[in-house]
Amino acid sequence: MIASLGMYDRTETAAANDRLWAGIRDGLRARGIAAPEALTRGDGASWPAWQAPDLVLSQTCGFPYRARLHGQVTLIGTPDYGLPDCPPGHYRSVFVVRADDPRGLADFDGLPMAYNEALSQSGWAAPQNHAAAIGLRLRAGLCTGGHRLSALAVADGRADLAALDAVTWEMLRRWEPAATRLRVVAATAPTPGLPYIAARGADAGATFAAVAGAIAGLSAEDRDTLLLRGLVRIAPEAYLAVPTPAAPETMD
Repeated sequence: MIASLGMYDRTETAAANDRLWAGIRDGLRARGIAAPEALTRGDGASWPAWQAPDLVLSQTCGFPYRARLHGQVTLIGTPDYGLPDCPPGHYRSVFVVRADDPRGLADFDGLPMAYNEALSQSGWAAPQNHAAAIGLRLRAGLCTGGHRLSALAVADGRADLAALDAVTWEMLRRWEPAATRLRVVAATAPTPGLPYIAARGADAGATFAAVAGAIAGLSAEDRDTLLLRGLVRIAPEAYLAVPTPAAPETMD
């Protein structure tokens, strides 16, 4: 059995995530569903977990879900982070530049943007869709491997523009000194947030109830640390309807 909550797991949130998992684990066991004692972290927390036949629970991104995981996993529900100007369970990307860079987003037409990975909704798909909708073209620049690393690349001058998941951006503003050297120049339209998934055939109703109960049972401090507000149901069709842009490697 495997469970992971790696998408927003960092030093400052790890203990709260462990307490969240403990609540979920106990809720699952109370409903007759076996669950591992502790979370898997590190390299095994993403694709190896998402594709494991014994996956009890994990959190993925909307792009991997629609591109590869739909039909292979059970969609459980989507956490709500209470983001401004976003419906429950939705999020958006923010475009960041250095604080002393006077340019707006339109000034980057035809220029490269740093991105975390090709299958990221918030780091690649959403910013590309946003740019296309307003008549801009953002080339593929530095591939950083993570939203935090994209922010650091801009702050350090290794890139001039990046798009970050709005939840991650809030966490960076709290805990990363480099965030003070960045400013937001634009934001994308909201899309469905990062869903919780389980292996195909999992009991979606019982798992949803266990996760929702665990979130409700968190202390106010832990909910604030994780930015969690609750759990909502978003239909698979809403994820599948999000446009998929061209892959970075196809852009010159």
